Amino acid sequence: MSIQIALGMKHCRIDIVKEECTPAQLVIRDVGPWDKFLTVTNAAEGVVEFLTGLALLPPGRKLFYYDSDGQLDELKVDARGQFAGFAPGPGRSS
Repeated sequence: MSIQIALGMKHCRIDIVKEECTPAQLVIRDVGPWDKFLTVTNAAEGVVEFLTGLALLPPGRKLFYYDSDGQLDELKVDARGQFAGFAPGPGRSS
């Protein structure tokens, strides 16, 4: 099931990858289509705000996402539940 996130006049679509989620991490997938929707990368602040508002990102839980190229990376979330940047996914270096 895809979740559509309204970000002003634009939208982003994600799937929650349930089989990879744990209490320590939430994993989402960018599902596009990118000619109609923003990528998670381009909508990172809004995606984090939306997921935090649903109480899916308690303090300390990491947020990973499969980007539009299928690459697993991290959206960094600060202690206030706000987007704080990008980091390479597990097993990758910057």
